[in-house]
Amino acid sequence: MSEKLDRGYVQVYTGNGKGKTTAALGLALRAVGHGMKVYVIQFMKGSIDYGELAGARRLAPELEVVQMGRECFVNKKSPSAEDVELARRGLELARDVIAAGGHDVVILDEINCAVDFNLVPVEDVLELVRSRPDGMELVLTGRGASEEIIEAADLVTEMREVKHYYAAGVDGRVGIER
Repeated sequence: MSEKLDRGYVQVYTGNGKGKTTAALGLALRAVGHGMKVYVIQFMKGSIDYGELAGARRLAPELEVVQMGRECFVNKKSPSAEDVELARRGLELARDVIAAGGHDVVILDEINCAVDFNLVPVEDVLELVRSRPDGMELVLTGRGASEEIIEAADLVTEMREVKHYYAAGVDGRVGIER
C-alpha cells in the first residue's frame, strides 16, 4: 500500500556529530516501508562502497541513491574544478527530480557541506526548497547548515558530538560508518 503526504516539510540534519546521513537514511527506509518513493543525491561522496548503495539496489525502484562526488575529500579552501562541476551536476539533478514530482521524499545528503565549501550557492538550495511540490518531503544533511537554510526549514536537528571512538583511532567501519 502506498501512502502519500498531504504536506511535505523541509528537514535539516546538521552539526558536528555522527548520524546526519544515518538519520536521513532511516527516514528513507521508513518511507519505502510505507510504499513511498525516495531519491537520495549524495553530494561530495563518490566511489566509496557505502552500504546504502547496496541497500538501495535491494529496495529499488522505491529507493534510489546517486553519488555526485569523488572518492577523496574536498579541499574546503581550494576545491577542485571537478568538485565544483560534480556539485553543480548534483544540483541540476536535484532540480530535475524535484520538478518531476515523482518522489515523495528527496534527500540531499551533504548539501549543507557543499554550500559551506562554496561548491553550491545557498540561493540555489533555497530555490529548491521553494520549488518543491506540496506533498514532497525534502531533507538536507551535512555540517555547517547556513542560517538561511535553517530559517527556511520546518525541522532542524543538530547532531552534537559528545564522545566519538574516532578520537581513540578507530577508522570508519563497514556497515556502521560506511
